[in-house]
Amino acid sequence: MKKPIVLYLHAHQPYRVRGYNIFDVGVNHDYFDWNDENPNGNEKVINKVSMKSYLPTNKLLIELLNKYPEFRVNLSITGTLITQLEKWAPEVLQSFKDLVNTGKVEIVGETYHHSLAFFYSLSEFEIQVEMHRKKIQEVFNQTPNVFRNTELAYNNDLAIWADRSGYKGILAEGWDKILGWRNSNYVYRPVKTQNIKLLLKNYKLSDDIAFRFGDNNWSEWPLTSEKYVDWLNHTVDSEMINLFMDYETFGEHQWVESGIFDFLKNLVPLWLRDENHTFMNVSEACDNFTPKDTIDVPDTVTWADTERDLSAWLGNPMQEESIKAIYGLGGKIIGTNDWNLIEDWRKLQTSDHFYYMCTKYFNDGDIHAYFSPYDSPYEAALNFMNTWHDLVFRLNEKGVEI
Repeated sequence: MKKPIVLYLHAHQPYRVRGYNIFDVGVNHDYFDWNDENPNGNEKVINKVSMKSYLPTNKLLIELLNKYPEFRVNLSITGTLITQLEKWAPEVLQSFKDLVNTGKVEIVGETYHHSLAFFYSLSEFEIQVEMHRKKIQEVFNQTPNVFRNTELAYNNDLAIWADRSGYKGILAEGWDKILGWRNSNYVYRPVKTQNIKLLLKNYKLSDDIAFRFGDNNWSEWPLTSEKYVDWLNHTVDSEMINLFMDYETFGEHQWVESGIFDFLKNLVPLWLRDENHTFMNVSEACDNFTPKDTIDVPDTVTWADTERDLSAWLGNPMQEESIKAIYGLGGKIIGTNDWNLIEDWRKLQTSDHFYYMCTKYFNDGDIHAYFSPYDSPYEAALNFMNTWHDLVFRLNEKGVEI
């Protein structure tokens, strides 16, 4: 069988909480409407990322998909991004539809609101997964067969849930701690599952593109397509190579000036030049490969930060208390049947809010700060908890005591 690259790209934008102070509580219930002049406002960010990343990436991918019959792409796109594109950039959403309409792009299932609900409320998690499934069917006319949890957060319990839910595959980080003597270049079976298959990110080769590509202090800079394909060719003990990264790698995290688009444009034909090479969708990989071994992941692994655990979102008391506070309101908010209130609560579950509160230092801290719209993690937490107080106010108005 030909050796495939499984290229998976994740597209997401949150509803960022505006500067929401204590005097807004009980007065203004709009948490996400930034001042028009603020560059961190949600509409401005959508327009910026669309111009720098989504539109040029989609254009290039469609060209490659049409030119090379064996090329395949896998996409996950959150509900929060889709709804913002529907409102502010419908032409960009259409470009994603055009991409999927090539028939060579598979959409991966996930939570609608990019939340960590699996770890706090299974019922809420399942509602969000179903919301996302319906949105993907409505917008793209696809039904996801493979699942990825927010930030590739994965453990045995999630795999068991996905197996029982009928997914044929699930994605995770190919972290050394969970692989042991094995490597990420094979399909595996999660422990205590019957049918589902596990595809693991080759984090080194993926991060060479996603994080190191434009770093001129990197010993391998500049990374050319020829050099990279040579690395792929010398990846021994492998049936496949899983390259997982953010969609925004192309044009936003790695700017056009870095040469990232030329790199992608040249990578595809260079890889396919060898008749023993191909690309696959995630379902194709699940269908075509037999699990090499079982993988046991009792502790949660993610694709974020040096630790590859949940500490990017839950690493300090500020983060822990904030996320517990928001999920603590769940039953009472759902019980109101007030869709506007429920939707605001769900937007506040998006994992980015807690990511912005991270107080790590060094490289991980720099990455958190790069993505954050706030001057400090404490500002992020203050704005967030003020919205929590307003949710409580709105519940009290309905006669619900906290």
